[in-house]
Amino acid sequence: MRFLLDTGQRDFAASLNAMLTAADTPSVVRDWSHGDHDSGRALWGRIAEAGVFALAVPETYEGLGPRPLELALAFVELGRHAVPGPLVETVTAATLLASLDDTGPAKRWLPALASGESTATLTTGPYALDADTADLRLTVSTHPASRALRLAPPPDHPPRPSLDPARRLSPTPHGGELLATNPPLAPALLTARLTTAAQALGVGLALLDKTVTHVKQRTQFGTPIGSFQAVKHQLADAKIALEFARPLLLGAALTMTEEDVAAAKLTACEAAYRTARTALQLHGAIGYTAEYDLSLWLTKARALRTAWGTPDECRTTVLSGGGRRS
Repeated sequence: MRFLLDTGQRDFAASLNAMLTAADTPSVVRDWSHGDHDSGRALWGRIAEAGVFALAVPETYEGLGPRPLELALAFVELGRHAVPGPLVETVTAATLLASLDDTGPAKRWLPALASGESTATLTTGPYALDADTADLRLTVSTHPASRALRLAPPPDHPPRPSLDPARRLSPTPHGGELLATNPPLAPALLTARLTTAAQALGVGLALLDKTVTHVKQRTQFGTPIGSFQAVKHQLADAKIALEFARPLLLGAALTMTEEDVAAAKLTACEAAYRTARTALQLHGAIGYTAEYDLSLWLTKARALRTAWGTPDECRTTVLSGGGRRS
């Protein structure tokens, strides 16, 4: 199958890239990491105006979707610019709310999520991302005998340090308003993994671009290190891995099957992680410093690798055919 983006899709991604390029996202990320959310909220509003969150919300609730392909394209750009905040969690929460048999919660929150007026976080584990700043906090207990979707209260304690300083994790609060029993998690998990994969691909592409620029400027023995054969091979390997991940991501967005999305997440996150390791090695000591902007992408590549499905979990899904048995 030969797949090409149409003009509208390419223009959408390009316009989002241009908007984020002008937004000075490294300073926004640093503010967010220190608990100052003003600049992040302002950027969130501009992203919402571009229609990104509406892509996950059905038209019935004032959205534009669901449109997973356009959503994936948008998240590549969000990852390329290391935009902070519960981006994946917001669109995942929107997918889950739209999947409920009871339309009350969807009517209550989806229009605000689509417009960017509200943010959401969703967790099925012990920690919730950005629960201290999200307007809507959803928790899902995954015990088979008592699986329930709840509206969680604000966290009792400050966020804990994370590998990625911009990913602020709070212990999952207990209790809260019961919204649904046995909620349909499968569609939400597909959205979470697809957008995480897209975000990781964008992170990897940014790291590759930054590293190519660096090796053209850094010299040894009076020669740019980018002219060294070993450096060229490392960068070529990183580029091949990222370019291999791209069609898997777009294909998964078209099919939205469990195994295709798992394969896309595995491939994109591993490619981004490999590119991060290459970028760190070729930048040398400066790559280790938190003050250098490269670190904002390096830590994100590592964190996204295990978010919403570890590599082993995704491999298991792919090898089992999405959980199906013959």
